[in-house]
Amino acid sequence: MAGFTLDALRRRPDVEGPNLVAADATDRLVLDEAAALLAAAGPGEVVTVGDRYGALTLGAVALHGVQGARSHQDLRSGERALALNAEGFGLTGTFTSGPLDATTLGGALVVLLQLPRSLDALDEVATLVAAHADPGVMLVAGGRVKHMTVAMNDVLGRSFAQVRPSLARQKSRVLVASGPRVDRPDPRWPVQERHDDLGITVCAHGAAFAGTRIDLGTRVLLGVLEEAAPGAAVAVDLGCGTGVLATVLATRRPGLRVVATDDSAAAVASAAATAVANGVADRVRAVHDDAAGSLPDGSADLVVLNPPFHVGAGLDTALAHKLFDAAARLLRPGGELWTVWNSHLQYRPALERAIGPTRQVVRDPRFTVTASTRRSV
Repeated sequence: MAGFTLDALRRRPDVEGPNLVAADATDRLVLDEAAALLAAAGPGEVVTVGDRYGALTLGAVALHGVQGARSHQDLRSGERALALNAEGFGLTGTFTSGPLDATTLGGALVVLLQLPRSLDALDEVATLVAAHADPGVMLVAGGRVKHMTVAMNDVLGRSFAQVRPSLARQKSRVLVASGPRVDRPDPRWPVQERHDDLGITVCAHGAAFAGTRIDLGTRVLLGVLEEAAPGAAVAVDLGCGTGVLATVLATRRPGLRVVATDDSAAAVASAAATAVANGVADRVRAVHDDAAGSLPDGSADLVVLNPPFHVGAGLDTALAHKLFDAAARLLRPGGELWTVWNSHLQYRPALERAIGPTRQVVRDPRFTVTASTRRSV
């Protein structure tokens, strides 16, 4: 397509900055390695997985003539970025976005994948592609060399008979997997683990942060959560991950309704499964959303938050500030945001600005828990 370039793609509505790009050397290498496959593919036979901002999907369409591309992106913000980039180049309607299941993967002959860091996430993708794609499928998976390990070959090898690495280029490399194995393992996700100390079972899909473990920051927040907004009727677990906070709140407070929301589809599916496993699915609603954008203003009495402080591989607190602003929108006047954060990040002034009066609940050398009260508008 005339006028389309990967360099012109943007990350919005995700964090943007001088060193944050929407297309990198890995995207370009995957598209180049798959060029012959893309040229031979028929309508609806190409699927992209993990396409961060649309480089793989729109590159396949605009640069290689692919028709009817299908895409799965774990992050809702990534879906929105793909849609915005497509609109900017007049490519709206040239692809469909869908879940990581047979709806998206069924009958695929070419799958382009941005390699996830997590081996569990890669295992889930590989087993589902092998289970649902055409037996002749070629999986072209790219990543930065510094983040790739031999274990990735082994994971792919459990589902595919052949795994071939490419030569490295600009610090990126591609693994090409083919021949879905007859003796491949059945898809096993979500997995689950019982935590008797908290009285809950945690379920997790491969791409969910921390898996079935409960990270230390969440444990610190759980230790004081009984004190949070005792009269609350509606709570939001913002950036819910596997739904630990949402499930514990619902378990401990039978009259509370909880919305568990996250940018990650894997996290939301995990949170829903965690709620089911603990018998609180009737009071925990899992919502896949970018910063809870679909939830009404002033709809929550309590928001709980354990914000991330990385964008990709780099330290970046912009996402935390985005979630603080989301909490301010969600909370009714007088409602409370209870958040845990790494003590060195010193978020209290930002919380004061975004939410209102903020007090320290507990602090240790690693973590701080604060309670912020939503000021009247």
